[in-house]
Amino acid sequence: MCGITGVFAFSENGSETIAQLKRASGAIRHRGPDAAGTFVHQNVALAHRRLAIIAPAHHADQPFTDATLRYTIVYNGEVFNYKALQAKLAAKGIQLTTDSDTEVVLQLYILYGPECLKKLRGFFAFAIYDAAEQSLFVARDRFGEKPLLYYKDGDKFLFGSELKALLELGVPRELDYTSLFQYLQLTYIPAPATILKGVKKLLPGHYLIVKHNKVHDSNWYKLPFDGEKAAANTLNYKQQQSKLQALLQQAVTERLVSDVPVGALLSGGIDSSIVVGLASQQVKELQTFSVGFPEQPFFDETGYARLVADRFKTNHSELLLTNQDLYSDIFGMLDGLSEPFADSSALAVYSLSKYAGKQVKVALSGDGADELFAGYNKHRAEFQALSNGPAAAFITKLEYLWENLPKTRNSFVTNKVRQLHRFASGAKLPASDRYWFWATWQKEEQALALLKPENRAKAANRLYTARKSRLLDCLNRKHYDLNSVLCADWQLVLANDMLPKTDLMGLANGLEIRSPFLDHRVVKFAFSLPVTSKIDSSYQKKILQDSFRQMLPAELYKRPKKGFEIPLLSFLQTEGAGLVNEYLSDELIEAQQIFDVAQIRKLRLSFKGNTAGTLQTQVWALLVFQYWWKNTFLTGS
Repeated sequence: MCGITGVFAFSENGSETIAQLKRASGAIRHRGPDAAGTFVHQNVALAHRRLAIIAPAHHADQPFTDATLRYTIVYNGEVFNYKALQAKLAAKGIQLTTDSDTEVVLQLYILYGPECLKKLRGFFAFAIYDAAEQSLFVARDRFGEKPLLYYKDGDKFLFGSELKALLELGVPRELDYTSLFQYLQLTYIPAPATILKGVKKLLPGHYLIVKHNKVHDSNWYKLPFDGEKAAANTLNYKQQQSKLQALLQQAVTERLVSDVPVGALLSGGIDSSIVVGLASQQVKELQTFSVGFPEQPFFDETGYARLVADRFKTNHSELLLTNQDLYSDIFGMLDGLSEPFADSSALAVYSLSKYAGKQVKVALSGDGADELFAGYNKHRAEFQALSNGPAAAFITKLEYLWENLPKTRNSFVTNKVRQLHRFASGAKLPASDRYWFWATWQKEEQALALLKPENRAKAANRLYTARKSRLLDCLNRKHYDLNSVLCADWQLVLANDMLPKTDLMGLANGLEIRSPFLDHRVVKFAFSLPVTSKIDSSYQKKILQDSFRQMLPAELYKRPKKGFEIPLLSFLQTEGAGLVNEYLSDELIEAQQIFDVAQIRKLRLSFKGNTAGTLQTQVWALLVFQYWWKNTFLTGS
């Protein structure tokens, strides 16, 4: 795993940016502390930071140029089938000088051009410069596991693994208010937008060709979701289970490929437990890591993780965090963000990655399973809304009751009331509106009210409508069922929340995180399955649970579904209270001229009261944005 950045200049003015390349490389040093390199040829400059996982010897360092000196690559990622691809290249008489997947990717591009992407199994973002054609090829993996941002004006094309690199290369620091508006609702910014105008994220499954001052964007992979008719897998349910077992075993096996130690992150949920169970069949005393909150039992799941570790005889370690521990890591976590990102569980992922990264360089995870097999609470809610049974009608009729009862995320009872209220409020909406309501943390009007009146038109406009419509595309096709919602989650939640979280927090600590559920063959199979294989009146992730029931501890099947969360309210009202007062102060809000001072003051004061349990996410999102804004616009870092 690595960090990449580069400049393709179109003019003398653009060429002046090349002088900033070393600063841009330094800004992403955390992504690759093992080696650094640069390449400059006329109007093109490339830089690479390496975290050595495969072929760690320095002869595989980058930028890497082929023997003809025509092609040069900077590459971030892992191709798990690179050994098989090496053999195919050798059969064609191509002599490789390293044992790295980097050279394999480069030679495949030389042979096949953009078609090479379809041969790669893994995750990646890379750029290849062709000196003869004076062109740059920039590509991103199927699902967006590895990040790639870019910027173009009349003088230059810039790219990088993180926004930090592009800032050092001098991209304009102009806030995108539409992105801010979406961030306040979602707690993250969906691709292709970023928080800055003009800076874009390359979409998953896309590549760019930069040539003659032009940038051509092409879609090389599309999610295997039809949307025209219901999924109709021809296998019976038992056969489906056997196929899923085989695919996941293969995906785990491939993701154990490494020349450095591999461990696993273990939450104690079904998904990570399956991964650990399969990996432990091949790795003796697999190192596993879990995080818990002993002061907050509602958020602590280490007991379930311990059951799994005992079952598979792993070398298990627990990181037990207090509010003081969270405070100790908060600035490292915030500094690890490329742009505002307020999924609060990122703080726990940061702490766990720091802990695990001291013992292994690679860790497996269970990311992606919820989006494939209907594991989120909103999937249960959508199933009930579509079923329109008596339970759904009963909950909806009691909306007034849920509205007036205490609702927080901090205890079983108040969290259940919160869920019932959200279901009652959303179930009556049309499908796409219902999805957006359940996917966001606050309504559009609430998010908009936080902005100064003169900034609201900059946020809620035609651009916002177009971006939102693209994100909801899966829900507006001919056929609609729960698989439509899973498609939307795959493109919105997974690509823009879950994957950036593990990439940024892992690599902030020199840890590469891999998920077998993101193998494209697993994904293709999952989207071929009918809804009935994934959820029914009793189970979510039905086929996943049934396929591995004999392997996992029975206790995992008796526990309630719970997301990976931190005790955010407790933290922000104790150790984090000073940060809330500092970053949401009237003085800073007034100086920024972004937010409405009165609205932010009202939010801050309400948060200090006894009813703060539903406000912590909004407060956290503002705090994260404020920290990023100060570092970007005031200190110029």
